[in-house]
Amino acid sequence: MEELKRVKREVVHRGVTIDYCEDTMELPNGRTVIWDHIDHKGAAAVVPVLPDGRIVLVRQYRNSVDRFTWEIPAGGLNSRQEPMIEAARRELMEETGYTTKKPLEFLISLHSAAAYCNERIDVFVADELESGERHLDEDEFIDVRAFAVGEIQEMIFAGKLQDSKTVAAVMSYACRRGLR
Repeated sequence: MEELKRVKREVVHRGVTIDYCEDTMELPNGRTVIWDHIDHKGAAAVVPVLPDGRIVLVRQYRNSVDRFTWEIPAGGLNSRQEPMIEAARRELMEETGYTTKKPLEFLISLHSAAAYCNERIDVFVADELESGERHLDEDEFIDVRAFAVGEIQEMIFAGKLQDSKTVAAVMSYACRRGLR
């Protein structure tokens, strides 16, 4: 395959969680085009598993899709240097109130929208959960509920759960554990 070359990246807008950029790209045929790029510092997510095998999901309003969604707990890194595993542990406690003394288990790493965004999400599994107090951000209004893996899979196949990180995480978790 012939090489592409980024000639320039211009930050068009600096946002709270992302920067919107325009990349000037030189194509193998010599033409120059502008591609959109969203720069993201990364995120971490966690599959919280209760002793009975149910997975804890959070329900929150997502402005981009203009609806409430069920998702695994997740959040952006505080800085590019923050370890993903620490961000996952933080988000578990903040959004659900659950903690664990057991080390989190790495599950998968994914890019949420590789066509235009560099966001990488590392997903971990937390079990042997202990309930505690949630510490929601001031703009978070989150419901918490536990579902059997099969219930979540039914929600996915029925189109009721479409969050990509949650779909990938739950299906990967079920596959790794031999669950249906």
